[in-house]
Amino acid sequence: MRVYLDNCGYNRPFDEQASAIIRLETDAKLYIQEQIRSGELELCWSFVLDYENAANPFEDHESD
Repeated sequence: MRVYLDNCGYNRPFDEQASAIIRLETDAKLYIQEQIRSGELELCWSFVLDYENAANPFEDHESD
């Protein structure tokens, strides 16, 4: 099965986790991410994600 995540989904784990709904959405995103990594799901990408990310005013920070 193919899945598409928008930027809100990608960023949900970085949001404040005090709210139960935010935490549930974070858990769901991380579960989907693991399913993609294991090959159970296939991730789709869109030029819209590239466009939205290009408009991000914050520097790109890669983890070391």
